[in-house]
Amino acid sequence: MAQPKRRHSHARKNKRRSHHALKVEGLSICPKCTEPKLPHRICGNCGYYQGKQIVKGAEI
Repeated sequence: MAQPKRRHSHARKNKRRSHHALKVEGLSICPKCTEPKLPHRICGNCGYYQGKQIVKGAEI
């Protein structure tokens, strides 16, 4: 197997790793209780999804 002839610099190594950072989850606002929630998921606070109650949540 081939071996590197020269050492890679810190800058080159860090440029390669620039895409390894964690991405921030996009949050949306629940229209029923105005709490932040993940998009396309049931609201954990009120239990509503697309205007219908799916599970019982803590009512405000």
